[in-house]
Amino acid sequence: MRRSPLRRMVTLATLAALGAATLGSTAACGDDSEGASGSSGRVTLRLGYFPNITHAPAVVGVEKGIFAEKLGANVKLDPKTFNAGPAAIEAVFSGALDATYIGPNPTVNAFSKSRGEAVRVVSGAASGGVALVVKPAITGVQDLKGKKIATPQLGNTQDVAIRYWLKQQGLTTTKEGGGDVKIVPQENAQTVETFNSGAIDGAWVPEPFVSRLVNAGGKVLVDERDLWPDKKFVITNLLVSTKFLKAHPDVVQKLVDGQVAANEFVNSKPEEAQQAISDAIGKITGKPLDLKLIKQAWPTLEFTNDPIATSLKAGLDHAVDVKLTEPVDLDGLYDLTYLNNALKAAGRPEVVQP
Repeated sequence: MRRSPLRRMVTLATLAALGAATLGSTAACGDDSEGASGSSGRVTLRLGYFPNITHAPAVVGVEKGIFAEKLGANVKLDPKTFNAGPAAIEAVFSGALDATYIGPNPTVNAFSKSRGEAVRVVSGAASGGVALVVKPAITGVQDLKGKKIATPQLGNTQDVAIRYWLKQQGLTTTKEGGGDVKIVPQENAQTVETFNSGAIDGAWVPEPFVSRLVNAGGKVLVDERDLWPDKKFVITNLLVSTKFLKAHPDVVQKLVDGQVAANEFVNSKPEEAQQAISDAIGKITGKPLDLKLIKQAWPTLEFTNDPIATSLKAGLDHAVDVKLTEPVDLDGLYDLTYLNNALKAAGRPEVVQP
């Protein structure tokens, strides 16, 4: 079923706890003791991202030293990894992160929660790479009634996506896991095990988990690209703290220069980028991601610096529709000045400021 551009916004309740959080693999750093006012004169940039293929520019940028090179000797890069968007936004709000690669729904919730003050989108990163994978016996949407479908986290981008899509098909869901289709939020790493055990009947997830589930005997029931005009929708963009942006605009420019360079690497050297992703995920999780899996997932993604703002803005209506957020005025969310500076320097077309 075709629909207008969408993108999904996270439930505001996810952001309620904004204290000094302990964030799994991410340790909150407190004050930036190496900031511009420090005796060393160095600035620390705490950059969040997810160890998966939809964050390939970030993974490659860190692993291949692209960010470090662009940031220069006076900026210390402190990378941190997350499983899903709401936790990364909590880190931004608590002061543990200065910038993060993240999906559109947490982006909008952060902007809304702070009344448009706390964050800005400065670049895109990736489009696509998401699907609903189900048991072979499920042949259509009518077979999903009474089934359990996993998503990465309550209110994250994929969680909102499936709830909206199911509503369009006449099926209900609830935040508590009730309704016609039972939505079961769980970490992506659990999905193959729960899929194999029969605890879930499918999952709406990003790559590489789509390919993992397919290789575990599942089949793609919905390729999310098919729900969007021109098969384009933002899955990852680059978000910065407004506080950091105001204090260190030069560092943000260098970060965006790194993003553009990382995407150039990913697109021009795919095999080397795929190896870098496998190696990096191995370092982060203790187990390298199979190169065959990365190659299998690669064609479903487009790595683009354009944040595809129309998909995020139009998606707000759909998030409101499934009662995961209130209407939000997104005016001021994007600041593409830094991106267009980087694109111009690279001899590439600029992106229209939304």
